Amino acid sequence: MQQNQNVATAAHPRAAAERLPLREKIGYGVGDFGFNLYWANISAFLLIFYTDVMGLAAAAVGTMMLVTKLVDAVTDPLMGAIADRTRTRFGRFRPYMLYGALPLALTGVLTWTVPDLDGGGRLLWAYATFTLMMLAYTVLSMPYSALSGVMTADSQQRTTLISFRFIAAFAGTTLVNWLTLDLVRWLGRGDEPLGWQLTLGLYGAVAAVVFLVVFATTRERIEPPPQQRSAVRQDIADLLRNKPWRVLFVLALVIMVTIVMRSGTLVYYLKYHVDRPELTGLFLGCYSLALAAGAALTPVLTRFVDKRSAMIWLMVGVGLISCAMYFLPKEQIWTMLALNTLVGLLLGPKSPLAFSMYADCADYTEWKTGRRATAMTFAAATFSQKLGGAVASAAIAWMLAAMGYVANQAQSDASRLGIVLLLTVIPGVVALLAAWVMRAYPLDDAALARVQDELRARREAAA
Repeated sequence: MQQNQNVATAAHPRAAAERLPLREKIGYGVGDFGFNLYWANISAFLLIFYTDVMGLAAAAVGTMMLVTKLVDAVTDPLMGAIADRTRTRFGRFRPYMLYGALPLALTGVLTWTVPDLDGGGRLLWAYATFTLMMLAYTVLSMPYSALSGVMTADSQQRTTLISFRFIAAFAGTTLVNWLTLDLVRWLGRGDEPLGWQLTLGLYGAVAAVVFLVVFATTRERIEPPPQQRSAVRQDIADLLRNKPWRVLFVLALVIMVTIVMRSGTLVYYLKYHVDRPELTGLFLGCYSLALAAGAALTPVLTRFVDKRSAMIWLMVGVGLISCAMYFLPKEQIWTMLALNTLVGLLLGPKSPLAFSMYADCADYTEWKTGRRATAMTFAAATFSQKLGGAVASAAIAWMLAAMGYVANQAQSDASRLGIVLLLTVIPGVVALLAAWVMRAYPLDDAALARVQDELRARREAAA
């Protein structure tokens, strides 16, 4: 039945441009709540879990974080190619929401498990389990991201749809940031490793229900051109010739360095520089709420400013405020909280804007070549984000090691300086670099409207 619906809507292109019902927007958006039960833990807590709970050396963890991304360099585009070529009665992308949740839940628990092994054995365990978890994450996240590109052809509707996604994403991040350390204490009852296992088990169960909701509430409306028969290498070649996508690939990498470096360092910053580790939940929680508010405001923002200009000015603001935080004395807690929260508000629209632009890039490829590879477009872009996150985590770990970081001890002046720079100046400069990169993005509102009008005419003629 679903397959017939997909074919029918493909035959009537105007159906793909109609307004999406609120139920479907919410149903799709809630999926990223489930993903961020994992991603927020990776960004904020996995590094300190490895160094302070599992007892691994910071430099070794940094190398491990980066090396595992080499696997993603293969699996992300491969999963994109598989998803684009999937044919089921439920569509191309929705079925993965049914079958991928359990492997992700299992590998999540294993990743946050401290095995009874020596240091070398624990490091190998970290390599194996983190790689498997990210593989399971890819199997779910690639089709999920691509789904937004085939639910509607209207650019503003896409922005609204993806804003719902990232409101839910930042709600998940808020929950993780605010409750995780308390859940570890409550569930572990003094056994911290057990607390982490049970906490990730709980998150995995909740995420599985969420992914089922995505499957049940969404529809796929846009099909590739019926005559399309392209090889995977052709999909990749099309992307490499797609200038808007190339700009977004670099942008995603650079911005993710900013986001992960700030969130991953904040725990260390409050514990070792401010000497107030009990403020971690407050700071991360307010930051996450600000991210959600920024995501919610994105559709309003894009009514007045095109996506390219909005991204440039948002990144300039993030860069300047992050650099300004370097000069704050550690006693000015409330000013520190206010500026950190403001950075979150400015970063909030980044993800809805970027993912909406990825869908626009899929349109651009179809307009230029007559071929469409929606999942591949998102897969390669998501790999860029993962790579940026890995670079940030590795940079944190390597810099901590270089500055003489010792887990659970008072830090030297050099180590404290490194922690402060990792939260303020370094991500600030990277954010300014992102603004400069975005200047090369060619799809302003007028160019995008021309692309989508011509695609609509082609589909109507084919129908």
